[in-house]
Order: sequence, then structure tokens, then C-alpha cells
Amino acid sequence: MGWLWAIIVGFVLGLIAKAILPGKQHSPLWLTTVFGIIGAVLGNWLATQFGINETKGIDWGRHALQLVAAVVVVGLGDAAYKMIKGNRRTA
Repeated sequence: MGWLWAIIVGFVLGLIAKAILPGKQHSPLWLTTVFGIIGAVLGNWLATQFGINETKGIDWGRHALQLVAAVVVVGLGDAAYKMIKGNRRTA
């Protein structure tokens, strides 16, 4: 069940990160989901480093760090994807 939640959270974080970033992103949906999963893991690690990974109630700080990390990872990942694939246009 943990993998399923990781995929769902990564998908949602990736889509939110794509919506926050300006311009058009070129990475496919599956890659955006992978970037979102990486952002969630990185955000959880940062929350642990800051000591806010486990609080009473909703962990707003952890979720904010996950979102910020997802935005950074999606932005950098999309730039790398565009650089590797080239700036080809699809019909």
C-alpha cells in the first residue's frame, strides 16, 4: 500500500508543481509523477532535518517542504528532459 500512496502523492505533487511553474513543461505525465515522488521524498527528508516531520495534527510544514521540493525537481527535471530530447515540436 505504501507504493500506491507514493505514486498518488507523486502524481498530485507533480501536477501542482507543473501548474505553479510558468510556461509549458515538456516532460510526459509519467515522468512528472516520478519527479513528484522524488520531491515528496526530498521534502520529507528536509522536514526531518528541520525537526518538523512529526507534529500533532496536519503537518503543514512537511507538506509545504514537499511542494517546494517538487517544484524544484519538476523544474530541473523538465529542463534536463528538454535538453536531452531537444526542443522538438510534436504535431
